[in-house]
Amino acid sequence: MMLRSLLLATALFVLTTMPAFSASRDDTIAVPVLRANVSVASDVVRVGDLIDNAGTAAQVAVYRAPDLGTTGVLPVAQVISVLRQHQVIGVDTHDLKEVSVTRLARSVSARDIQSAVAEALAHRGNLGEAANISLTFDRDVQDLRLDASNSGTMEATAARYDARTTRFDVTFSITNDSGNAPTQLRFTGTAIETVDAVILTRSVERNDILKSSDIMVERRPRAEVGGDPAARDSAIGMQLRHSMRAGQPVRVADLAKPDLVQRDQNVTLIYQTAGIYLTTRGKAIDSGTEGDVVSVLNPQSKRTVSGVVTGRGQVTIQIVAPTPVVVSDTAAIASAEPTTTAALAPQETTRDSTQAANAPVISKQE
Repeated sequence: MMLRSLLLATALFVLTTMPAFSASRDDTIAVPVLRANVSVASDVVRVGDLIDNAGTAAQVAVYRAPDLGTTGVLPVAQVISVLRQHQVIGVDTHDLKEVSVTRLARSVSARDIQSAVAEALAHRGNLGEAANISLTFDRDVQDLRLDASNSGTMEATAARYDARTTRFDVTFSITNDSGNAPTQLRFTGTAIETVDAVILTRSVERNDILKSSDIMVERRPRAEVGGDPAARDSAIGMQLRHSMRAGQPVRVADLAKPDLVQRDQNVTLIYQTAGIYLTTRGKAIDSGTEGDVVSVLNPQSKRTVSGVVTGRGQVTIQIVAPTPVVVSDTAAIASAEPTTTAALAPQETTRDSTQAANAPVISKQE
């Protein structure tokens, strides 16, 4: 009887404790799991960055983060040892050997900085478009890495340019998500406007015809080239008005159409008028290109004439034909003829009378 009562009590105890045991299993803390790759935005690495299920120790800082935009490696054994110091035990490492930690950052390339400065200086002083501005910084511009919280645009808050000294001073501001003061970036240096210029690759004499191999195109300061830089395509086939050295930029004013007639050259002299086309030989006294007026010696008449260069070795003289007088009122001419005849009649009568008076008298025969 006593044994039966003991067995019954034991069964009741088991039945009453099973729900409590199940509830305790549900409340058990999940096992911490180590992460293989970690990315942090701040300057410290916290327990919660290294492991999942960190619990109340998640915000405890345990390492200093790598430099902005860089990645560091931590041995797993060292990480486990540091976590134990903060009462984080039983970490599941998944048999990892090391943990990679990357510091997030916002990168601003040197090219982006140069473009932003040029845009800020465009049309200031005597500068033109941003694409034509050449910059020289006081310090070498390199890629910048900013804290990842700097998510705002790079805006110019101050821009100064001195056209006389070509000096510039530009300041940019970048806002952030952390509520701190905006990041300030300042750049100084010199700025000049450049243009595509045709540059001679060799020294060229006056009247030499430019070939493709004689020129190249490169960026030069506008102040050096002037306001009329020549284009490559339009320079080829032209001749220089004066001698120039290699490396000099070519301007439009330096170019001229090639001479079709050279001084002392034997040329074809063309006399042309309405319905008449005559040619002869002559000797050019001047050089000239198409459309120029030059003097030519006619070896037959030994006379110097002026004509227009119309082709290679050709000079044309346009002879203006006399313009006939057109009379529209023929009736006036017809009415004027009797008057002229009448006017002459008395003169003829007077002349005849005078001659008769002077003539010898013929005597009458009986």
